[in-house]
Amino acid sequence: MTQILNQILASLNYNPQNPLLFNSSFFLFFFIVVLLLYPLLANHYRSRTWYLLLVSLYFYFKTSGLFVILLLITAAINFGFGHAIYYSKGRSAKRWWLFCSLIWNLGSLGYFKYTNFIIDTINQISGGSLPAMDIFLPIGISFFTFQTWSYTLDIYFGNLKPIHSFKDFAFFVSFFPQLVAGPIVRASYFIPQINKKLNLDKDTIARALVLIFAGLLKKGIIADYLSVNFVDRVFDNPTLFSGMENLFGVYAYALQIYCDFSGYSDIAIGLAALLGFDLPINFNSPYKAHSITDFWRRWHISLSTWLRDYLYIPLGGNRKGKVRTHLNLMTTMLLGGLWHGASWNFVLWGGLHGVALVLDKAWINTRFARSHIVRFFSTIVTFHFVCFSWIFFRSRDFENSLTIIKRITSSFHGSLFGHWIAEYRVIALLIVIGFLAHWQPDSWEKSYRNFLARLPLPLQSLIMALVIWILFQARSSDIQPFIYFQF
Repeated sequence: MTQILNQILASLNYNPQNPLLFNSSFFLFFFIVVLLLYPLLANHYRSRTWYLLLVSLYFYFKTSGLFVILLLITAAINFGFGHAIYYSKGRSAKRWWLFCSLIWNLGSLGYFKYTNFIIDTINQISGGSLPAMDIFLPIGISFFTFQTWSYTLDIYFGNLKPIHSFKDFAFFVSFFPQLVAGPIVRASYFIPQINKKLNLDKDTIARALVLIFAGLLKKGIIADYLSVNFVDRVFDNPTLFSGMENLFGVYAYALQIYCDFSGYSDIAIGLAALLGFDLPINFNSPYKAHSITDFWRRWHISLSTWLRDYLYIPLGGNRKGKVRTHLNLMTTMLLGGLWHGASWNFVLWGGLHGVALVLDKAWINTRFARSHIVRFFSTIVTFHFVCFSWIFFRSRDFENSLTIIKRITSSFHGSLFGHWIAEYRVIALLIVIGFLAHWQPDSWEKSYRNFLARLPLPLQSLIMALVIWILFQARSSDIQPFIYFQF
């Protein structure tokens, strides 16, 4: 009895060495418990909201400990700023409160995420030795900061009226499926769903299960296996591998980061659907893109649209001439790169995409861009440009990035291909399967969903159990956190 009580108390505590992750066995237990009690409250709006709010706060506590307090403070401050902006008389007063919201949101994000980056940059420029600060980065701070900030921005721009229930607003901010790695959900999209009657039909359940299956397989089998058994080895020590192996390492990372991040988004959307809530799509086969512009319509859609609506368009968008348009694109992508991490590598990554978007603007308007043959080859070029950019995104520093590029261009050794295949059979197979699955026709996914929808519930549950069993057989010894948790 004492042992059981100790286990229960341990499950209630935060363990920084073992945070709660979607791909952990404890999360499966957690979500099953949530679902078991949920039908009793599903159509009682207030009880349902309180229930999901509390389990969401518990989820974030198990993920980041006492930083759950920061989450609530951020929600409360933006809730107050939203009301202050809406009820203020005069444009100047509204701008003042908007400026206050900017200071709080960028200030809190900047403190946790960029303080040591600024200190390190100052030391490099001045040759000084300012000590780094001991700052723990709360998981998902970039996501919930942008989500809450969009609420005040929408009110300022006249796209939204403030809500009067802080409970509902706190629930919108903390909803656990998408809390720590997106999608970034707008208040205008999510809040109207809070007090609606839930309607879970077989098609919705089937879609949710397909998304969860796909997400678990992407993350638990493809992304984690590629990371532990190949990608990390290449990027940590590129000089130990030939140029060909470095190139395959880049291709493998392109697949890993897609499967890792889109896998999380798929799981989040699927879990939310099982609870009766709709979250926006976050990925749409990005490596099928025929241009960089098209790529950013398909990759991390919730972030790219956030940057478009709250940064690019307010800066002037494409309304003030070509030069200003190009400057706005570069500014947006440089800041988008910095959003991903406190490193000049991320800034360079954003800058590369900014330059590509500028060039893309000129190319899209030509008649050649509309040719089917040209679009085929531009898809290949776009994919390889994105892969080239991933080198800077993944590498620990510029020197590491340049070493990988140098190995690929000067020490390729293609004759080692047969040896590499023999040594990394599973890696090669996963790369082939992963990209073929990514490039499959969209109609195939619909057919999977329709097939699953026709199955009886016990068989659907059996398939879910089978997928979970496969994951536990294939996973590495340590559970790998999602890549975007660090952002």
